[in-house]
Amino acid sequence: MTRIVVVDDDPQLARALRINLRARDHEVHVATSGAEALRTVAEVSPDLVILDLGLPDLDGVEVIHGVRGWSQVPIIVLSGRGGGPDKVAALDAGADDYVTKPFGMDELLARIRAVTRRSVSGDTAPVPRVEFGDVTVDLADKVVTRRRADGATQPIHLTPTEWSLLEALVRQPGKLLSQRQLLTQVWGPAYVSQPANLRLYMTQLRRKLEPEPARPRHLLTEPGMGYRFRPEGREPAYGAPEGS
Repeated sequence: MTRIVVVDDDPQLARALRINLRARDHEVHVATSGAEALRTVAEVSPDLVILDLGLPDLDGVEVIHGVRGWSQVPIIVLSGRGGGPDKVAALDAGADDYVTKPFGMDELLARIRAVTRRSVSGDTAPVPRVEFGDVTVDLADKVVTRRRADGATQPIHLTPTEWSLLEALVRQPGKLLSQRQLLTQVWGPAYVSQPANLRLYMTQLRRKLEPEPARPRHLLTEPGMGYRFRPEGREPAYGAPEGS
């Protein structure tokens, strides 16, 4: 049985795909937004992702970048955007195939068979884990730990919101995420005009994870634009503390 995550906000198409794929003994999980897609892929560790580009919160290319930050699961883009630039952007981001709507179910099934054959290696997929400084973020078990000087590990307690914000950042290392993206992904579209939430929780994360919270090296502010996670760290700045 192949475990497939279908990401599409069109309920009729998502239902048709779920019925057709389940009829062929695939296990199917449906996500209707980019944020839900990233959470679902992390939770179910699928064998394949079928992804629409036109999602209500994140662009599908952003979702591909997010998944590729820690997983090589095959991704088939299923989109009404037939233009060359959209295909190039999706494939450059890490998609394995691109199918333009409308499409035939037989063609899609053939492409599913092709990409899943290519991905079979017989190896167990590595557990998604991100390390920075003395901190380890286990994305599979949703656990954060700190390595102490004696070599032992110490758990770091995060609230559900702190975890969601950290997860959004570490899944896309090095990428600038706008305030709007993070507010939409973590709190929902209704909160895009409340950046104070984001500043508060970034401050809390830095207090728990950064060696010098006032001069962060990994959870960085890009003034006027958003935030960036840098796993390798930034050289400490010895001037005015960075704004939150």
